[in-house]
Amino acid sequence: MKDDDARASDAAAEAHAPADATAEHPLVTVDVVILTMRRRRLEALLIKRQRWPYEGLRAIPGGFVGRDESLEDAARRVLADRAIVRDVRDVYLEQLYTFGDPHRDPRARVITVVYYALLRADQLHLRAGDDAADARWFPAYEHPALAFDHDKILDYTRQRLRSKLEYTTIGFQLLAPSFTLSELQEVYEAILNRPLDKRNFRKKVLTTGILEQIPETRKAGQHRPAALYRFNPGADK
Repeated sequence: MKDDDARASDAAAEAHAPADATAEHPLVTVDVVILTMRRRRLEALLIKRQRWPYEGLRAIPGGFVGRDESLEDAARRVLADRAIVRDVRDVYLEQLYTFGDPHRDPRARVITVVYYALLRADQLHLRAGDDAADARWFPAYEHPALAFDHDKILDYTRQRLRSKLEYTTIGFQLLAPSFTLSELQEVYEAILNRPLDKRNFRKKVLTTGILEQIPETRKAGQHRPAALYRFNPGADK
């Protein structure tokens, strides 16, 4: 039997579902690729579909856009429906791409506008081991086969993040306000899906001016306390 969270999530989806899935005009949905750092790797939140089509397969969270709802409002509703963050207004959310292959959904002609959300660990409400609405975290580069064209969507998201990492500070959206250089390197390695040379990485980021060191330190294990940094807000000016 489904738990209360699963039933509530289904009810929310039904409330925004079209009355006639065979409508002549295309239907519009939003899908939200939800990403965070867990176990030193980039992970995506995936749900298990409970009905046809693709029953039993994992999928990216999403839903139909309401008649009086903006695309961004619909995307933030999807985040709220999954109850994984304490405040959806505090989540980095960016529109990614529109996928509209005529045959991407066997039920009807469905066009989806995809967003991706980057969550810091301190923003997460759904913790490790939780299974609300059968939502689970999976490694973004090692995930099961997905429903619809969601494999393609997740691949496109990874490509966008790798590209933006080269010319923006988007990686900081996955970090706490203060962090060590090792934690920053872990974010870069997780997004790029490859190891980076420690010395070269530190030299590069410290010469960009995007970081400023703060007085506090953090001790981890038997190692000496590590210096803490934060994003320099003046770097984007």
